[in-house]
Amino acid sequence: MSRIFISGSSTGLGLMTAELLSSQGHKVVLHARNANRAEDAARALPEAEAVVIGDLETIAGATSVATQVNALGKFDAVIHNAAVGYREGYRVTSDGLPHVFAINTLSAYLLTALIEQPKRLVYLSSGLHHHVDAQLGDILWKKRRWDGSAAYSESKLHDAMLAFAVARRWKDVLSNSLEPGWVPTKMGGPGAPDDMDKAHLTQAWLAVSDSPEAQVTGKYFYHLKRMKPNPQAYDSALQDRLLAICAEISGITMPG
Repeated sequence: MSRIFISGSSTGLGLMTAELLSSQGHKVVLHARNANRAEDAARALPEAEAVVIGDLETIAGATSVATQVNALGKFDAVIHNAAVGYREGYRVTSDGLPHVFAINTLSAYLLTALIEQPKRLVYLSSGLHHHVDAQLGDILWKKRRWDGSAAYSESKLHDAMLAFAVARRWKDVLSNSLEPGWVPTKMGGPGAPDDMDKAHLTQAWLAVSDSPEAQVTGKYFYHLKRMKPNPQAYDSALQDRLLAICAEISGITMPG
């Protein structure tokens, strides 16, 4: 039996993953943005060990979530699921950051840096990450005209980069990334064509499976199968630059 924390798990794929893991006998801790969502999540999965509350769009909120998670004890796996989608308008957080970057990229970095190292880390990317550049020179969209789809796609590339940077740095942790497919969640929209029944399987499998195929690190998956990510995801210089940018913005350095 494993103990797993899943960010962004009050609804959608995060909750589906939690329900699957719980049904398999694992202990799951959920995360919700606010108290109302936490109540909904607790009703949806009453067997959850706890629901951590915090808004990941702020540095203080992400730090609080990490603190709450650590107070619950050590976890075997953390699934970085929290994200906003590709149809977002431009909005700046109280930290002065585009909210898509703050939630999708920076909060994953902060939770990784601040939560006690688990045995496994799983980062949700997207098929859209294959077709963009990391844009580390304008990660905060100060030079370009806002494009919500591009911002989302770049953030999902950043998540894969983060997974592989951690795999390179933390030799005792299995750190992998995946794309769940374009599925008809609230984020994906009703017209999304991929299979909803498969969208949550890979992240659960990577978090707990004893299969040799799942006990790897620095790999990218789609529907339980290895696939090649955007080549930039494996660029160690870009990975290090992303970590440095996130450290400078947040004031939190990734442990070596």
